[in-house]
Amino acid sequence: MSLDRPAVVIVGGGAMGGLFGGLLAEGGLKITLIDVWQAHVDAIKAGGLRIVGHGGDRSIALDATSDPVGVRAADVVLFQCKAFANETAAAGVKHLIAGGAVAVSFQNGIGNEETLARVLGAQHVLGGLTAQAGLVEAPGVVRNFGSLPTFVGELGGGLSSRATALAGAFTRHGLPTEASADIKRDKWKKLLGNVGLGAISAATDLRSVDIMAVPELRQTVFRAVDEAAAVAGACGVRLDVDEAREVLMKLADPTAGTGTSKSSMRADIANRRPTEIDYIHGAVARLGRERGVPTPTIDVMVAIVKGLESLYRPAGPG
Repeated sequence: MSLDRPAVVIVGGGAMGGLFGGLLAEGGLKITLIDVWQAHVDAIKAGGLRIVGHGGDRSIALDATSDPVGVRAADVVLFQCKAFANETAAAGVKHLIAGGAVAVSFQNGIGNEETLARVLGAQHVLGGLTAQAGLVEAPGVVRNFGSLPTFVGELGGGLSSRATALAGAFTRHGLPTEASADIKRDKWKKLLGNVGLGAISAATDLRSVDIMAVPELRQTVFRAVDEAAAVAGACGVRLDVDEAREVLMKLADPTAGTGTSKSSMRADIANRRPTEIDYIHGAVARLGRERGVPTPTIDVMVAIVKGLESLYRPAGPG
């Protein structure tokens, strides 16, 4: 395994996977995108991945496939598929991990690394997060909203040589990345923003900056963030309210780019796809119930998104 100039396979080549893959390929790394959306794969094969928006419009040549078995080698495997697809996705690239690759989850929500670890082995899995935002505008076309930091780290904490090497390689090749000594805490900080803004954007079709401009929605966001921070504390991850709100305001900052984006959950609703509500808001609510921390605002958010999903998906049990 080489982390100086790694060959990178990205499982889930949509908005964020496509953006990461495009930036790293533009920076000179060998990238292979794996995605189940055949039209997206075909468009990338035919004309490259087109990135539009921040950084200028351009097309970037890289490999894309819908067949993970056909990918024979990698140094790093990034998981950027939806959380509910993790077990199937991990099984599809298990041969790459057996060949020595390291796996990194760059996904919303909590619990993704644990799911991957059950399939791939905990020793092979790192945690990751990013403040970047992306959107698939058409097959083979991804919009970039800004240039914000990305983090990678060991789930057990501390700065390892492989996390540091991977962060350095990504930074050198076009994706500014830092090694984190406490990736679990950092992921919780990012989760607070997802919890505060994601479901409201899904329900209202508003951008983050527009949500925060409506006083009633702004207060609802703050209540949800406060509830999530309390759950984090009950799980042993200490985040004070001021810190939690600071993270939120950075995500909603229009000058940074991400504030002008809508949530990926909104894109799922608009395209009549399953959302990750159970893995973001639902996961926080479940942990709250287990630890006796009430999450009434988050519970309502879950209910509203489930209601929107019921317009095009069969209702689940209970």
